[in-house]
Amino acid sequence: MTAEPTTATAPESWGDPRSRTVTWHDPLITAAGASERTGLATMEAIRDGVLPPPPIAMLMQMGITHIEEGRVEFTCEVDESVYNPIGVVHGGLVCTMLDTVAGCAVHTTLPAGVGYTSIELKVNYLRAVHAGSGPLTAVGRVIKPGRRVAFAEGEVLDAAGKSVATASSSLLVFPIPQS
Repeated sequence: MTAEPTTATAPESWGDPRSRTVTWHDPLITAAGASERTGLATMEAIRDGVLPPPPIAMLMQMGITHIEEGRVEFTCEVDESVYNPIGVVHGGLVCTMLDTVAGCAVHTTLPAGVGYTSIELKVNYLRAVHAGSGPLTAVGRVIKPGRRVAFAEGEVLDAAGKSVATASSSLLVFPIPQS
């Protein structure tokens, strides 16, 4: 395998290099705040700017647009910086959106001091996404809350309201260790 050309050695035919800057705040601030709040209150605090959003949200240009117990909605701006080699949005971005909304929907049902992590995520991709697809909207909802395992579903829609992917998720529910 050969090394990828750097910007300094890139052929002129590639044009000028493009860049995107991502900034975030200390994620442990959010983790500490989450241990003291219910999941719903944590999500509201992130939405309202009381707690900083997690770095992954900043990287993916994703934000919370709706929260209620058992249901969340996020939007994500897509651009060419998340394209795969064939010029469409990488499926990993869509999958991460689905994992995020499924997990956050479950989080809204949890008491303070209780966390979650994905144990299974089944994704169905329905159509390709490109920058012209407009902002994506991901909706997550809890199918069955649980004390040990919870189940949730997610759907990602393009700006025209067309479904681009769906997912079902199983999540492990556990007490957050106190440090």
